[in-house]
Formats: sequence, structure tokens, C-alpha cells
Amino acid sequence: MAAAGGLPASATLLLLVIAAVAVAPLASAVRPVSDAHRSAAAELFAASPDGSFGDLETTYEAVRTFQILGVEKDKGLIGKACKFAAEKLASSSSSPAKDLFHAARISGVLKCSVDSGVYDDVATRLKAVIKDTNSLLELYYSVGGLLSIKEQGHNVVLPDADNTFHAIKALSQSDGRWRYDTNSAESSTFAAGIALEALSAVISLADSEVDSSMIAVVKNDIVKLFDTIKSYDDGTFYFDEKHVDAAEYKGPITTSASVVRGVTSFAAVASGKLNIPGEKILGLAKFFLGIGLPGSAKDCFNQIEVFVPLVLSLPSKVFSLTSKDQLKVEVTTVFGSAAPPLRVNLVQVLGSDSKVITTETKELQFDLDNNVHYLDIAPLKIDVGKYSLVFEISLQEQEHETIYATGGTNTEAIFVTGLIKVDKAEIGISDNDAGTVESVQKIDLQKDTSVSLSANHLQKLRLSFQLSTPLGKTFKPHQVFLKLKHDESKVEHLFVVPGSARQFKIDFLGLVEKFYYLSGRYDLELAVGDAAMENSFLRALGHIELDLPEAPEKAPKPPAQAVDPFSKFGPKKEISHIFRSPEKRPPKELSFAFTGLTLLPIVGFLIGLMRLGVNLKNFPSLPAPAAFASLFHAGIGAVLLLYVLFWIKLDLFTTLKYLSFLGVFLVFVGHRALSYLSSTSAKQKTA
Repeated sequence: MAAAGGLPASATLLLLVIAAVAVAPLASAVRPVSDAHRSAAAELFAASPDGSFGDLETTYEAVRTFQILGVEKDKGLIGKACKFAAEKLASSSSSPAKDLFHAARISGVLKCSVDSGVYDDVATRLKAVIKDTNSLLELYYSVGGLLSIKEQGHNVVLPDADNTFHAIKALSQSDGRWRYDTNSAESSTFAAGIALEALSAVISLADSEVDSSMIAVVKNDIVKLFDTIKSYDDGTFYFDEKHVDAAEYKGPITTSASVVRGVTSFAAVASGKLNIPGEKILGLAKFFLGIGLPGSAKDCFNQIEVFVPLVLSLPSKVFSLTSKDQLKVEVTTVFGSAAPPLRVNLVQVLGSDSKVITTETKELQFDLDNNVHYLDIAPLKIDVGKYSLVFEISLQEQEHETIYATGGTNTEAIFVTGLIKVDKAEIGISDNDAGTVESVQKIDLQKDTSVSLSANHLQKLRLSFQLSTPLGKTFKPHQVFLKLKHDESKVEHLFVVPGSARQFKIDFLGLVEKFYYLSGRYDLELAVGDAAMENSFLRALGHIELDLPEAPEKAPKPPAQAVDPFSKFGPKKEISHIFRSPEKRPPKELSFAFTGLTLLPIVGFLIGLMRLGVNLKNFPSLPAPAAFASLFHAGIGAVLLLYVLFWIKLDLFTTLKYLSFLGVFLVFVGHRALSYLSSTSAKQKTA
């Protein structure tokens, strides 16, 4: 990509609008727009019953966003939106230029059927506004509306285009920004974007070529405007306002979108070059792609309409030398649609230390069925590890060069794995002083082994092995551990083996205290692992008998072993239990005698009733008093039954609960029954 030396105007347009993004941080972070963006757009732009999405401006932004994203809308809603726009166009004499501008654009997007006479009236109205205004916004809406009508197939020409061009240019400032009108004290970056759009519309509507010197001046203004661009540390560039009123502040997304639309529109109609640094163009691309899912309808429209880049990406960034994976590259638009016919070349391979591995250019083959470019990685002669692949894209058809730009290169990070060869493995015991080897055993680390070693505290354990990559280079694994586990106390000791060391030694003399002076058998295990190593392993090596000195009095004790938290859920120890012999019971006759004694009070009660001469002579004869008397006696019977239930079944609290209800019941019915008897007795005495 050209830097400050200059970009063709058409190339600048396409870098900003349909750019083939070719910068490592951008490509690695970007994937095609997903259904989440389409869902977000459908939620952000909610239509009202009349088919509009609020005002005309929001309606246009909605239908344009849906058009770009391919969101299907029902025909009834489209018809209502067309009617909404047509009604505004039909009343052109009383409608402001802004409404006519957006209504014409809605009609263009939805291909609404509008009578040519209506468009003639709208064009006349807009031309009149151009003559009578010095407002940038009014000029922008007017010439933009005329251009939209022309793009729909109507013959529209702007007379005296040079004067209109000068009127807009007169509002520009020395730093590339624009004022909204001649009375404005402050200039605006957002206004610069709409001014450039208006100037491009004037050039398109002119009946003759606009003064080339004025176009050159505007190009210089664009360069100055890009000098005011702001940036983040990660290479993201964006435009924002400097000093404007709060009511006029648009925010970075809207301001950047305005500038991008203005520059791309002007570059599409102006010949020659725009001297815009390429890194700023790609920084703007990164800004819009970094928005993610927009939070408002305006941001959604600005992100989608301004920027439709091509994205180079890798479906997978991990490759296996063992399975001979192919390098696959996808090139799509950010909306997931297919790219035009193009070639993808691998031009450079860099190692993890940025060292150049190869600079031989290799063209990737294209799989039409799967829409991916592919290349076998075996001829690249790359080993296991991290690499950076540098790609270059070129279009196959010349006519696409005016639609897509493919400047620059694209860097993608990949990770290569493979089988690591393990050989020359030995384990043995050596003397601590002279270094002479007493016993050495060759071991096979491809499987568990069972070596048997013995040593005292004056000796060393020596372990050595070699690892090599598929290309025969020495491999340094990320993690190598040797574990010694005391067979009796289960105390474990873990030693980190340096990955770069070909031979590892454990000096027992300096580790006596760490081993807690525990002599006896220690099991040996070796673990070797690395993300690039497909055959990482954990191997049992055997055991070693250690003879360590006796522990002094104040020697540290071995730590208590952790209890398995799940052990409590295991089988429990069987419980043996003998029930005690039942106590000796009293004779049966004695039990019956006491039962009879408990019944004596009832017998006494019945005898008392008989002695008293209990009868039913005073039992009420009238229905109501008789009912209350019957209920009273039934309640007393219920209380007696409750006593029996308490004796054989119920507990004290339950009995008291039922007794409380029965007590209230007895008080009520007993009072009524006794009241009747009292009144009857009083009447008899009176008589």
C-alpha cells in the first residue's frame, strides 16, 4: 500500500468502502458479520404501524442498513415506507430540503414507483433552495436530493455548478474542517464530511467539467483534514470534534463516518491522487470493525453503510505435521459474502523470533466448492512451534481494480504441532565426589518401565534423554517434571527439569531435610509436555531405595497427607451390634389387675349416675333447644373419646389442640342449652 506518496482517488474510495483489509492486527481480530448484527439491526430499527421508523432520516437509515445486511422485510412494510416517502415528495412545495433529500433516498433504495412529474417538482424546489441559501446543511440536502433523483434514472442537471461549488468551498477552513454557514464561529469535522459529499454531488450534477484547480484545492483540504485525525496506541484512527457546542457534538463514530463518506464520495468523482497515508486508512477500518455490535440505530447505520471490507482469515490456526494438515485461507466480505476472483500468495514465513524462514512465494490453490484457498504445509519445511505467515492478495480481473483495493500484506499467526522423537534415555546413580557412575540403565520412554535403583545420601540420581523435532532439531519442551513419591508416607517431591538440559541430576546430600530423613522406597515418575508436542507423556520409571541418615530431634516432620474429600462417600466399615436382652416383664395376672383398677373410676361414675337418679325429664322438647342440648352431650362424648385417643395414639400437644376447639364448642352450645333450662325453671316458679 502506498504511504504518503499518494493513492489513486478510486483506490482511496475502495480502501475506505470496500477495502481488502491487509494488516495483521485487523485481520486477526475480524470475522464476517454474523447473524447477531442482523438481529441487532432488526431490534434497533423498529418500524411503527405506518411503515416508518420514526422520521424520514431514520427510515432511510433503516432501509439502507437492511439492504446492505440482506435483512428481509415483508412487502407490506416496504409499501408503507414507500407511501411515507411518496407523500413527502408529493408535497414538495411545503417540505424542507432535508425531508425531500431523505424521501428521495428512501425511494431509491426501495425502488418505489414515483411519478416523473413529482420528481420534476422536487428538483425545481431543491434548485430554488440552492440559489437562496448559504447554509452548508441546506446545500448538502439540496444537491444530495438532486443526485438521488438523477441516480434513479431522471434527467437532472445543476445549472451554474461552479457557483454552487464555490459557495460550499467558501465555508472551508485552513485546517480542512468546515463551518455550517457564514455566521458560524466554530468549524466542524462532521461538517467537513457532509461538505465533501455535497461537492462530489455538485461535480456529478454539473453539465460541464468543474474547475480542476478548485478540485485540487479540495484535495489539499482533505490532506489537512487527515492531519487532524486522532489515534489509539493499537493503530486505530478516528475523527472527533475539537471545539463545538454540546448540541452539535456527534461523537467519534458519526464524525468518522461523515468524513469517510465525504472522502469516498469525492474520490469517486475526482481524478488524480489523494495523498492520504495508508496506515490512517487502515486505522479507520480498524476503528469501524472494532465497534462490534452497535448500541444504537445511528451507530449501526454508520458502521454498516460506511464500511464493507474484505477479510482474510484462517478457519484454523493450529496445524499438525503428523496428519499433514493443509493451510486454508478464507477471503470474504465482512458480511460473509463471497469475494471476487483473486489470488492469495504466501510471500514470507517468519519464526517466533521474527527470523525469516522462507521468502519463496507460493500461490494457494482455490477450492471452489468450499470457497477456500489452500496450500500443503509440508513443502514449507517448517517445524513445530509458532510462525507468522505473510499473505498477499491480488485480483484476477482488471475491472475489479476499480471496485476492490488489495494493497499491503496480511500477517497471520499459526501454531504447528508434531510428534517429538524421544531417544537416548538413561537413568542411573553416580558418586557425589568423584562423579563416577555406579549403575546406569537404558530406558524406553515410549512406555512405562520398572527400573530398580538404590542410593544413599552421598550419591546422585542422574536422568538424561534427548528430544528431537520431525525435522531433527533439538526440541526444548515447555514442562518437564520428575516426581519421587515415598511409598510408606505417600509424601511427594516434585523436581522441575530444565527443558534445555540434556542431563538432570538430583543431589540427595542437599535434600536430606527436604526428604524429611525418610528412608525407604520412592516411586519415580517423569512428565514431559508441550503444546507443540503431540505425544506428551507421563511415564512410570520404576523405584529407588534411599538410605538416608537418622532424623535429628528438631528435624521437620513430614506433612499430613490430604484426605480425599470423596472418601466419606465410600463404603463404611461394617457395624457389629448385639441388642440387650429385654427386661423381665411382670406376671400377666398383675397386668390385668392394674387394668381393672384403671376402669374403676368409670364404674364409680356409672354407679353415681344411677344413685342420683339421672333421667331425661328436663330434656328440651322444642327443636332448637333440643338441638343445642344434643350437641352439648355429643361434645362431652367427644371429649371422652379424645381422652381415649390420647391414651392409645395422640401426643399431649395434639390432644390439647383438639381439646381447645372442643372446649369453645361446648361453652357455646352448653350456654344455650342451660339458658333454656334456666328460663323454663323461672317460668315454672312464677306459675
